[in-house]
Amino acid sequence: MTFGSGASFLELEGDWYRPTSHARGPWDPEACHGGPPAGAIAREMELAVPGAPLRRLTVDLLRPVPFAGFRIRTEVVHGGRTVSSTAAELVDAKDRVCARARGLHIAAGEAADLPTIEPRLPGGSPADAAAGPFPIEHALHDLPAFNDPSGVRMRYPAGHDNTPGPTTTWMRTVPLLPDEDPSPFQRICALADSGNAISRNAQPWEVNFVNPDLTLVLHRAPVGDWLGSQAESHWQPDGVGLADALLFDEQGLVGRALQTLVLRVPR
Repeated sequence: MTFGSGASFLELEGDWYRPTSHARGPWDPEACHGGPPAGAIAREMELAVPGAPLRRLTVDLLRPVPFAGFRIRTEVVHGGRTVSSTAAELVDAKDRVCARARGLHIAAGEAADLPTIEPRLPGGSPADAAAGPFPIEHALHDLPAFNDPSGVRMRYPAGHDNTPGPTTTWMRTVPLLPDEDPSPFQRICALADSGNAISRNAQPWEVNFVNPDLTLVLHRAPVGDWLGSQAESHWQPDGVGLADALLFDEQGLVGRALQTLVLRVPR
């Protein structure tokens, strides 16, 4: 079953990114889920350094990314033969900075037979997993959002489902933009920023678990439409936590995503 024709997280008008309903976040109907903006930041960084793939992205989410839209300013901080770095700011219509990001780019070296150890694939195959809903089935508002199955599909290996606790899952999403194929790094951003939901220790109406940052590191470009996450969350009594997710495709591990969490009990 395919997604609707032209479905995407964002639309691009000049340098202005306009979110679709698939990019709306679960907490506030006027704010975006962090995954699509992170994907857009990755896209701009990749355009700035086309000769060296993006390997690490760190995004500080300083205020909610507006559902009304945003633009991204990017600069090359260091351009080297092997290692380059980029910086980006995501700003709203009033030019207020909503997010700052740093990117690390490493050019591929000459292929060599290097020793490596690959752990067993955490999630098996998506073909052997059972379809199920997104971990957060109900947003804290009534509008279409990121969790809608018209934009995000989930499959759970045996012994896993969308209930709270450490969870392994597969995810497939609509593309970032309607008229271009996303890079592997762009494509996995939505999954990377879902670790706090996949591994939540309670439901969002019981505890808010908002992530003010995202760090995504890939040692290999993911392959295929179905991408996997093995995630767990560590919540502390002082209201701070960490979501830690191993990321993989059908060939094996590809990287890791970390999210610092602000934990608050709704009043």
